[in-house]
Amino acid sequence: MSDDIILDIQNVTKRFPGVTALDNVSIQIRRGEIHGLCGENGAGKSTLMKILSGVYPFGTYEGSIIYEGKELNLGVGAIRQARDEGIAIVYQELTLVPHMTVGENVYLGKEPVERGTIDWSKLYADTRDILAKYRLEVTPQAIVRHLGVGKMQMVEIAKALSENAKILILDEPTSALTESEINKLMEILENLRSHGVTCIYITHKLDEFFRITDSVTILRDGKTVTTQPTRQLTQEKLVSYMVGREMKERFPRSQRRPGEVMFEVTDLQAVDPDETSRKVLDGVSFNLRRGEILGIAGLMGSGRTELVTTIFGEYGKITGGTIKLEGRELSITGARDAMHKGISLVPEDRKGQGLVLMQSILKNISLANLDQFSGFMRIDGDAELVAATRQAKALAVKAPNLEARVESLSGGNQQKVVIAKWLLSNPKILIMDDPTRGIDVGAKYEIYKLMNDLAERGVSIIMISSELEEVLGMSDRVMVMHEGRSTRTLDIAEANQERIMALATGIADELVPA
Repeated sequence: MSDDIILDIQNVTKRFPGVTALDNVSIQIRRGEIHGLCGENGAGKSTLMKILSGVYPFGTYEGSIIYEGKELNLGVGAIRQARDEGIAIVYQELTLVPHMTVGENVYLGKEPVERGTIDWSKLYADTRDILAKYRLEVTPQAIVRHLGVGKMQMVEIAKALSENAKILILDEPTSALTESEINKLMEILENLRSHGVTCIYITHKLDEFFRITDSVTILRDGKTVTTQPTRQLTQEKLVSYMVGREMKERFPRSQRRPGEVMFEVTDLQAVDPDETSRKVLDGVSFNLRRGEILGIAGLMGSGRTELVTTIFGEYGKITGGTIKLEGRELSITGARDAMHKGISLVPEDRKGQGLVLMQSILKNISLANLDQFSGFMRIDGDAELVAATRQAKALAVKAPNLEARVESLSGGNQQKVVIAKWLLSNPKILIMDDPTRGIDVGAKYEIYKLMNDLAERGVSIIMISSELEEVLGMSDRVMVMHEGRSTRTLDIAEANQERIMALATGIADELVPA
């Protein structure tokens, strides 16, 4: 093995009952490079990372992993052993203790001890050194719960680097970050590369591979498709390797023709229910036509999610303005009330708010709609099964059966289950908050087709997205928000990324021609 190869994964196969998650996977990763790992949900990326980080120890898989010239045999205490060997992972769901300081989190479980007590001066001094070395702009004494998501991610990276990590695995590191936080993360990764730290970078945001990685390995159906220098790839090539076919368009065309106005919001104002002195909405107005997809764009903190959760009756306390459906003014008291009035919401956080992960697909789909199947003191199980099966088939949910736990599904299929649940209520207005966040390009395309089909059948859709390409690719019109206000609604023919960003950042209207 060449001296510049730090990790040589050789013919690794990992089987679960009835499923081969990895099938003879081989990858070579060079010392000090940023190596992208790309593939659809279910391609085997997470399984491979769990092997490298010791979740699946030596003996539970076939093949070998050569690390710094020696076979990596992670046995008893494999997770701790992997960290001791210099292999660290930063998961998409952060693992920090919120009420502790940055320094306490960085050295949790490995605090420096002097004469039987923790040496706090050394702990904070060492934390400060790590933060300074890698240009992580966080204060060692800061309480973690007071930090933003971007800063929390820096703490996770510092925690990994405190173990003298030689290989740092980052799993979807930008999924919850703002654009400025993403830019900062890219600077941090460049700095890590200059210090010789090897990074394995996993993301569904294809542009990030071209922005930061040196080479990319694509997995499909548990097999290695190819490893290539990033400069030799294009987004189109990457997508075709991932899905096994050429995708000439990322956003499917639709024949929909929006009809009359179905839904109107006029000068909506609302405050935080727990802190009524804080306005969360400060004058939002828009309308939505039958069979239309209205995109909502804006920077994080602009009030997009606050708007839709307030409309759904689950967040803000409305202090002014009106909401009308089919010409009638609405007063919505909560999610069930909204659903009965014809409004459904696919939430931004599917795992935390959209699903009961330990329950079956069947129970998750029917959960919000049990009154459809309830009789005197009992649930009609047969009717529940028929309805859930119909929804699962319509959305092409991939699972062994409807009794499978939702936690066992890929991200794309979990999202389909959330959508199936709310479609079962036959909504007139379907709100989708970042509906393709954290899912692969193939699953995204399926959800886009579903949205088009629903719109063509007359369902009116409000879609929030952090990806401007998605907003422009799927919307009939785009409403832009800035600091809790609607700035303008653009027809798709006049919308582009520059105009949307100008409105989202608060540039005066005269600088943004209509």
